[in-house]
Amino acid sequence: MPLLDTRVPAVVLRIDRNPFHHGTLGAVRSLGRAGVEVHVVADTAGSPVHRSRFVHRAHTPPPDASPDAVRAVLQQVAGRIGRPAVLVPMDDASAIAAARTRDGLAASYLLPELPGALAERVADKAELAAVCAAADVPHPLTLIPDSAARAAADVRRLGLPAVAKWSRPWLLPAGSGLRSTVLVRSERQARELYLRTEEASSRLLLQAYLPPGQDRDWFFHGYADRSGAVRAGGPGRKQSAWPRGAGLTAVGRWTPNPQLRELTERLVGELGYRGVLDLDFRRCGVTGRYHLLDFNPRPGAQFRLFEDGAGVDVVRALHLDLTGRPVPDALPRSGREFVVENYAPLAALRAAPTGRELAWYAPDDRMPGWAMCGLWGRHVSRRLGQRLRATAAGAAGPRRAAAAGPGATSATGPGADPAAGSGTDSAAGSATDSAAVPGGRPSSGPPVPTPGSSPSSLPFLHSPGSGTSGPSGSAVVSVSSGTSVTDNEKASSR
Repeated sequence: MPLLDTRVPAVVLRIDRNPFHHGTLGAVRSLGRAGVEVHVVADTAGSPVHRSRFVHRAHTPPPDASPDAVRAVLQQVAGRIGRPAVLVPMDDASAIAAARTRDGLAASYLLPELPGALAERVADKAELAAVCAAADVPHPLTLIPDSAARAAADVRRLGLPAVAKWSRPWLLPAGSGLRSTVLVRSERQARELYLRTEEASSRLLLQAYLPPGQDRDWFFHGYADRSGAVRAGGPGRKQSAWPRGAGLTAVGRWTPNPQLRELTERLVGELGYRGVLDLDFRRCGVTGRYHLLDFNPRPGAQFRLFEDGAGVDVVRALHLDLTGRPVPDALPRSGREFVVENYAPLAALRAAPTGRELAWYAPDDRMPGWAMCGLWGRHVSRRLGQRLRATAAGAAGPRRAAAAGPGATSATGPGADPAAGSGTDSAAGSATDSAAVPGGRPSSGPPVPTPGSSPSSLPFLHSPGSGTSGPSGSAVVSVSSGTSVTDNEKASSR
């Protein structure tokens, strides 16, 4: 008997238009290799995913992530398939929309029994802070300013640099230059970011900075079955990232970590969460405690790292559980590596005695790997050209200023804060800033692709959050459990 029930097809859903989302290809291959008929509802025209031999059929994605649009498209796809299918959302926006429309999809799709608002709650960065506090899970001190002046005061309290996040990054408008996460290096930068709150359609969070370092960035992938037990998946260590120092996992290793498992199981139990989850942690260099940074209610892009001895990963566990089959217990394959070869080409070439999977190239599915090479080459050439033009323009500025004579002033004006920059660039943060914190990415286009990134506009999902007003006037939504403010501020100043 095959591992999965091959009579039940799967629909892989992604609303984000990032062509370099290798997690989508991983889901297609994982299910297709097990004999499942795989349908893809995503924009695959410019992506290597559509070249996979395991794609049974590609369908046009919804025009936006509103519940009505997602439900209408999925019902059309269900009509073409003609029988119930397992739905596999691959980004936060699609996971949230699917959870909100679960009742309307139940006749055609198999979905975990997840309360409609829970996926949205854990994906919201502000709500996550309150969730961690309730579950006694460490989380960096997080402040929500209510004015530009308060934003400046909050970064003084936290210490510079501090981390700035938009609570609902999937709402960031395309072309705005806003990034989901940036490293704030001045009070002026914090004020300017706050002034773009209305444009971002999301609350601004300011967070104590936990510096990256060796053995500090970890993740946990798992599947919470119908009983609430965390099955499949496991803990992994981020060995290298893109951009360097943070960002998405370029090389990850399956590494035993009982503390992360205990934290994950506690959080799942507290929330009553069901389904696939992807958690990002950073270990504080001062206290040694693991702080939860992100809770993604869907598979992470590197989920294929965690294929265990029975051949089960979190996507296969989802299919097994929803089709009434048991998820087998199997030994973890500790030491196994996952490499995204366009971000870490040398790591893809070195020996891997404990096992390795590449994100794009596979001997039994070669075409996506070749397609990625061509697409990535064009992308790198375009980005290099942009940087060369920007460098040339920057070099021309001082020459023009010198020609203007000694009485001229700089564009930023006398007394300007050079660390803050000016205009959109300051508010968005530089590429270097975004690389310094997990999940930093532009709000549109593929220059810094991030797994689980989100569509340009989801106004229907925006709602005022909750928080406790502190004496400073900002909402204090989290103080790390068991970790004093002093500990977090030490971390932020290192």
